[in-house]
Amino acid sequence: MNRTDRLLAILLELQGKGQLRAEDLAATFETSKRTIYRDVQALSEAGVPVISVPGQGYSLMPGYFLPPVNFNTDEAIMLLLGSDFMAQNFDARYRAAAQSAGRKIEAVLPPKLRDEAHYLQSSIRFISMDTAENPAIPDRLQQLRRALIECRSVRFHYQARQSEKPTVREADPYGLVHIASTWYLIAYCHTRRGRRNFRLDRMDDLQLLAKTFTRPANFTLEQGPDRQRNLIVRAVFDHPIARWVQEAPSYFTTAQEQRRDGLHVTFAVRRESDILQWLLGWGQHVRVLEPESLRQQLIAEAEGILRIHRPDKTLLT
Repeated sequence: MNRTDRLLAILLELQGKGQLRAEDLAATFETSKRTIYRDVQALSEAGVPVISVPGQGYSLMPGYFLPPVNFNTDEAIMLLLGSDFMAQNFDARYRAAAQSAGRKIEAVLPPKLRDEAHYLQSSIRFISMDTAENPAIPDRLQQLRRALIECRSVRFHYQARQSEKPTVREADPYGLVHIASTWYLIAYCHTRRGRRNFRLDRMDDLQLLAKTFTRPANFTLEQGPDRQRNLIVRAVFDHPIARWVQEAPSYFTTAQEQRRDGLHVTFAVRRESDILQWLLGWGQHVRVLEPESLRQQLIAEAEGILRIHRPDKTLLT
């Protein structure tokens, strides 16, 4: 990144995040603190009102805003495609906001760039089936977005796969994650006394409570889900289907390796039931190496399938 681009990027960082230390900026732009000091001085000399507070960092004077930003083709395309994706996959309020943002971006683009953007928009599509299959998802997203913003606890009935009946859960929403056309709520579950992931399509009777909470300061969406997956599963897939396994991997996959006898895949799960149905989908083309408990469950499932599909011998005599 040249210096001119870095100066603009520093301005955008300060405008977007409020206050940053020199070491934070240095880490972001992979440079030294001395370089940041010089860059901030250059911004100040150019008339940008940068406020420096010893021990706290830099910020912009309240009320200062950058002039409209010019987008290149790639930036404009990504923003427009991003607004399309959000319009398709969020609730009505955010859908309208995403569509409005897209129109504003288009309005300030030069005609040639706008034509290029429209052409690529008509050539690229993100398709997600979750909200189409379950019309309740947008309403749940809207409620949970409100709970996230207001830091309010929620209560809902949840149908876990391993449970026969739904259970009532009370939880503090920490974040929302969209994985493989499915929305998940990351929350602290008071019922289970720990952080849990909940599929929105398994929720019913979602209610926002008056009780509020404080999200942990060190929370990130990247942490947590893997910590509870302590059961290691290893399996071998036949070579003819290896490509299809790699094309549609399980969410629990942690490693893959092609060997002489097939594709060796390692999974990290919480319990055998997390991966059981996915493995059954590959039929006789997968062999579980460990754990033995999962091998026994697969044998029991296979015997059950054989039992209900085997012709009745009495009808054959």
